[in-house]
Amino acid sequence: MEKPLILVTNDDGITAPGLRALIRTMKELGDVVVVAPDSPQSGMGHAISVDSTLFSKKVVVDHKEGAPIEYSCSGTPADCVKLALRVILDRTPDICVSGINHGSNSSINVIYSGTMSAAIEAGIEGIPAIGFSLCDYSWEADFEPSLGAIKKIVSEALTNGIPKGTVLNVNIPKTEKPPKGIKICRQARGNWKEQFDKRKSPSGKDYYWLTGEFELLDKGEDTDEWALSQGYISIVPTQFDLTAHHAIPQINNWNLNEQ
Repeated sequence: MEKPLILVTNDDGITAPGLRALIRTMKELGDVVVVAPDSPQSGMGHAISVDSTLFSKKVVVDHKEGAPIEYSCSGTPADCVKLALRVILDRTPDICVSGINHGSNSSINVIYSGTMSAAIEAGIEGIPAIGFSLCDYSWEADFEPSLGAIKKIVSEALTNGIPKGTVLNVNIPKTEKPPKGIKICRQARGNWKEQFDKRKSPSGKDYYWLTGEFELLDKGEDTDEWALSQGYISIVPTQFDLTAHHAIPQINNWNLNEQ
């Protein structure tokens, strides 16, 4: 039987240790093709290149842990998936996995995430897709304790499928031991209390560094933030239909069509 074809991508760049760990794990489940940004693209959200050229080339990053087929792309994570599906691959992948991101994509972070946007781009095309993130921003983060669970999640997705119109947002707590288990969660309510650190350049021009703190507004014990705080992996089924269906009846009561 033909092995599953697994498209692997990320937003931290093709040399990122998290991507290398994910490739190594996915090679145990199927045939792997990697299409990833040639430089870090964190926080790009679902940006795509519409007025600039895209460059892509076949690369060898790691002879031991690399995939047989790897391409670097000058574009965003979403660009990588588009290019993979339209140009590089000769058949539709059975699943797309994105990550492992260096840092959390839980709660409101999913909105800004390049990791999840790559998965969402695959989901839009009808391909089962999962984004993986480890809650450790260090380039030297230890991904080993999470790899068994990641393999299990992808294996189950390949066997059972993922509901149509849904991608999985998987966040993994920072821990020296394997996580306690896996929780299916809802996205916690939270936001960023942002500030801009104003500085001056040597030429005297003002410039700004974005800083801030995450503010959790949700005390529920069924959220991704709660699961992570308790040492569990969180899985949030995430949809890309942004319609606020609950708001339609209320807005239908507006006098929009009266002259």
